[in-house]
Amino acid sequence: MTSVSRASLLARLGRPSSGWANTPIVKGSTFLFDNIAQWREARTRRQSERVLSYGARGNETVYALEDAITALEGGYRSKLFPTGLAAIAATFLAYLKAGDHVLLSDGAYQPAKRLCADQLSRYGIAHSFFDARDADWRRHLRPETRMVYVESPGSLLYDMCDLPEMSRECRRRGILLCADNTWGSSLNYQPLELGCDVSILAATKYLGGHSDVMMGSVTTLEEHFQPLEDISVNLGQVVSAEDAFLVLRGLRTLQLRLERHASGALEIAGWLGSQAAIRTVWHPALPGDANHALWRRDARGGNGLLTVEFDPALDPERVEQAIDRLEFFGIGSSWGGYESLVLPIEASGTRLAREAEKPGYLLRLHVGLEDPADLKSDLERLLAALG
Repeated sequence: MTSVSRASLLARLGRPSSGWANTPIVKGSTFLFDNIAQWREARTRRQSERVLSYGARGNETVYALEDAITALEGGYRSKLFPTGLAAIAATFLAYLKAGDHVLLSDGAYQPAKRLCADQLSRYGIAHSFFDARDADWRRHLRPETRMVYVESPGSLLYDMCDLPEMSRECRRRGILLCADNTWGSSLNYQPLELGCDVSILAATKYLGGHSDVMMGSVTTLEEHFQPLEDISVNLGQVVSAEDAFLVLRGLRTLQLRLERHASGALEIAGWLGSQAAIRTVWHPALPGDANHALWRRDARGGNGLLTVEFDPALDPERVEQAIDRLEFFGIGSSWGGYESLVLPIEASGTRLAREAEKPGYLLRLHVGLEDPADLKSDLERLLAALG
């Protein structure tokens, strides 16, 4: 980013240099040329630069969003994909080949783990995991490791990686360091600034912000962009102009929304930590969280996510009956929209599965834009139902 404030950047990124305040929605598949020479020139130039040539290669609306995300992420260029998982898959396929190994943090998005097990393994690409809390994470690297893939803070328990330290080791060994930045949403966390080569995010979440669009993005340093461009073209990955417009619109209020999500989540996380029915609260912005020091050093803010563990003595069925009584918290996948959500977590999909003691019932909360007082009242009804 430049020295201009983030709020000012968000008001201007992706806008035309003159004319419309908002980039218009450009729809079209066929781009017409004046003559054959112009057509040939465009086809030659598009191998190394971005030019209008065909709808599957993007248009003005899509390019505007790519440029805005690139500026926020601090990279060279970005590519857009229909979903966050599509962006992850394209990243794996762009940089890995048969015989390679990818090392993932165990807090990575569960569908990304399934992608490695179900698809990459069939292509001869090996994978394994490491605990983000392991100071000796290097011992998991292999001679054939070509990528380290992290999510920091990680899904569900929000463990953080020391990206600057990891990047030094990866660059020394010629290993690509990729980060899922969905939690940081381009604004609160800057993986490329911290030493990563590739930053991926689900624009479905906070960038869109209104639970009405699906999209993923990948931003890279200049030396790593061409393989991403190639895989995007070869797999026919493109997003609609309407969806790009919706995410551009969401960017205008991104900082305001994140500040509201973060303040509400921190208030509720602190309050839940004092309740007898709750044994553990995971939220990196909490001073008592194990990841708080790294969060303070590397992040610029928080968001609306937190996870709680109920007292193991509580019957899970009873907990779920109480959850069903919530009024302001919806039950649904995803997060990052304006609405508050809850979703049960299976301990088997987290590092807690390796611990000797079985954890209590796990529940992820996304604190939306509702009044925190109303959300607390809702949660108080849940806790009261548990006695």
